[in-house]
Amino acid sequence: MATLVLTTVGGAIGGPVGAALGAVLGQAVDRRLLATPGRQGPRLRELAVQTSSYGTQMPKVFGTMRVAGSVIWATDLIESRTRQRGAKGQGGTTTYSYAASFAVALSARRIVRVGRIWADGKLLRGAAGDWKSATGFRLYTGTEDQPVDPLIASLASPAPAHRGIAYAVFEQLQLADFGNRIPSLTFEVVADEGEVAIGSVARALGEGAIVGDGPADLLTGFSAGGSSVAGALGVLAEAAQAWFVPDGAGMAMRNRIDAAVALDEDVRIDLTRGAADAVPVALSVSHYDPARDFQVGSQAAHRGGAGWRDEAVELPAAVSAGRARQIADAGLLAREAARVRRRATTDVSAIAVAPGDAVLPAGEGAPWRVTRATLEEMRVVLDLVPVPVAAAARTADPGVVAGAPDRLIGRTVVTAFELPPLDDALPQVPQLLIAAAGTEPGWRGALLSVSRDGATWEDGGATAAPATMGTIATPLGAAPATLVDRVHAVEVEFPHEAMALASADAAALDRGANLALIGDELIQFGRATPIGATRWRIADLWRGRRGTAAAAHDAGARFVLIEAATLAVVALPGVRAAPLRISAIGVGDGGVAATATMVPTGASVAPPAPVHVRATPDAGGGLALRWIRRSRRGWRWDDGGDAPLVEEQEAYRITLPAGSGTRDVTVTQPALDLAAGEWEPGIVAIRQLGTLAESMPATTTI
Repeated sequence: MATLVLTTVGGAIGGPVGAALGAVLGQAVDRRLLATPGRQGPRLRELAVQTSSYGTQMPKVFGTMRVAGSVIWATDLIESRTRQRGAKGQGGTTTYSYAASFAVALSARRIVRVGRIWADGKLLRGAAGDWKSATGFRLYTGTEDQPVDPLIASLASPAPAHRGIAYAVFEQLQLADFGNRIPSLTFEVVADEGEVAIGSVARALGEGAIVGDGPADLLTGFSAGGSSVAGALGVLAEAAQAWFVPDGAGMAMRNRIDAAVALDEDVRIDLTRGAADAVPVALSVSHYDPARDFQVGSQAAHRGGAGWRDEAVELPAAVSAGRARQIADAGLLAREAARVRRRATTDVSAIAVAPGDAVLPAGEGAPWRVTRATLEEMRVVLDLVPVPVAAAARTADPGVVAGAPDRLIGRTVVTAFELPPLDDALPQVPQLLIAAAGTEPGWRGALLSVSRDGATWEDGGATAAPATMGTIATPLGAAPATLVDRVHAVEVEFPHEAMALASADAAALDRGANLALIGDELIQFGRATPIGATRWRIADLWRGRRGTAAAAHDAGARFVLIEAATLAVVALPGVRAAPLRISAIGVGDGGVAATATMVPTGASVAPPAPVHVRATPDAGGGLALRWIRRSRRGWRWDDGGDAPLVEEQEAYRITLPAGSGTRDVTVTQPALDLAAGEWEPGIVAIRQLGTLAESMPATTTI
């Protein structure tokens, strides 16, 4: 078992040593004394809740650890109000968002950098340094000359620089993802690149009181806190099965024997052996596991034989599961060996032997460690324990980690369009639909702005859920809308492999499944086949859905899987032919917004274009024009009757050739009879006049 000399290291870091070492002779010095009431080292806890209490202890971080830190400065919540203008005759919508600026102290020792950051257990910053929510961020590594943070300086005077303390400043962290409150943060703090040796950590904590290299056993990380340095050193000694010995004006930490004092044959040695059941049959070691995002893991060692007691050791350090198992094995071996104790009685020639030294009884090959040295009637009495046997390296399963997924966000991609109504709930104002996604799977959303003149911008709210969208990689030919297109298939390229498609049978297609937009044409597809990590081939196409034109499309045309949850809706004040510009900016865009341009057509409120236009001449030179109207509602034809008229009245505008120009005729039924002399050869365009907009033209040549 590890031992310590409290006279030297039981007080504050860097406490006096010197002459106190001479007083230890004749005193029992055991590491267990470090656990006296009121003196505690760092404790193993589930990842701590962030604190902001005045006087909260600030740990020193070594290696790489996940720490909660302490909030040392914060502003009040910052409220922002945005108003989205409604359509003509409708009120706008006011939305509120909240942000906060604050600083979090991380370590009372200089650090190198910060890796991942978790907020309420979810990743706020990924391993690649990508942010999952919008925030400004500055890190001060704890140098002795670090400047005052400019934000803190602008709001508080005088403002401290917190020199010697590593801390992070968040500026306007958006709080919508965290219930409009400052979340509980934990940080992956890298204080030293690579693993750290237990001896070097102990030496740094001792600040001169601990000398020598010490144990070379490695830790991924260690956070030194608690009420005493002795407590922290005791934790390190447990991990290395180490003890402390006087060394000049300080103490040395050892876990191996370099030299032993040989005892003469005439030295009397008494042996005592403790009960077997006094040794635990199982020893478990709890630790922070880097493979589990530094969540608490546990490894156990077991022995056979008599006994029933289990023992648990809390190791507030970051080590692998295999290393924790090795520590458990070593601890159990040490406890088993400590059952056997010896007492050597010799003359004053052994007065220089001190606790922590090793002696070698005559005729034996293994040294024993001194735990107590006393002088009784000019004879030196040494209490001895076996030197711990090193445990073999082990592999162990860390278990399943309930870690937060770390997915890159990437840049925003956005497209905007106007579609016919996708169900029988007809909009009362023109609607712009916006689909957006990211170039990486972690993208979650972006803020929208809309410009009607290219100069001024209006708030457009936020994007909906990430859309499944990309471009077609192969051209798609035109086809009739009345038959399943089994002639053509088209390949679709997505930005990342998390986007996927699925096949659907005819019944599912009839219910509206697999509706997609290619260019400006709505299609449905029956078969979807992956042909690469980000490429799919779709076939069995239903073309020209909802009255859109089943046209040809070049490679590079947009592809958007139409799902209500992935479409943001922006109301338009009216049908306009002027282009609209849409801007979308997300966390991963680096301040450069993605943009799209579209021209409103009124398709969201206009009736579909008429179909089956026929021009029939009569014997007298006249011409009979006939056509079939279509409706914005009743696409399933459930009642077997005519399509419902959902406009306020039935009316059509027919554009006829007239000399070098055209003339318009308005009728209230799907027919127009022209006498001889009332028409000229050319192209006729027929539009249905809707309540809010007129349809696209149906044309024929006469």
